[in-house]
Amino acid sequence: MRAASATPVIATQDRTVQGERYEPGISITPDGCEVWVMDDGAEGYAVANVNPDGTPVCREINVCGTMNADQFFATDSHHIGSAGRERLRAFFDQATAFGYIIVGHTDSRASDEYNMRLSFRRANAVAAVAQETGARVIDVRGYGERRPRATNATAEGRAQNRRVEILCVR
Repeated sequence: MRAASATPVIATQDRTVQGERYEPGISITPDGCEVWVMDDGAEGYAVANVNPDGTPVCREINVCGTMNADQFFATDSHHIGSAGRERLRAFFDQATAFGYIIVGHTDSRASDEYNMRLSFRRANAVAAVAQETGARVIDVRGYGERRPRATNATAEGRAQNRRVEILCVR
């Protein structure tokens, strides 16, 4: 009987494994807390200030701008005209927030699925203008008709619901 070798021979060859590129960093949660994330899945709060109970002291988030969608977008469109782009640029040039969360809304006249897509595209259009000015866009959201400001039973109420809100993170 022959004894097994104590050191196995392993054939190796050079190979490249393709995968996703991961960039660790700091992001802001919807409640305003800065968190860090590493590529191994570890994460934690990125703030040194904590409350007496150990919870982090997070940034304040409030609505600092509401853009009536009817003034910025044509019906069934997410393209912003030149006058609207200039108004948005002026807003972001003057605002002094740490970052912005851009949120799109619609009225209820189309399907929920359609309104979700339209509100997200409109929010992204506003976010693109913000980024052109150097503003830090933390998040872009589309809520469609799910968070109305007024009733959708009247023309006036539907007009109030067609909007893009800019939340300032301070």
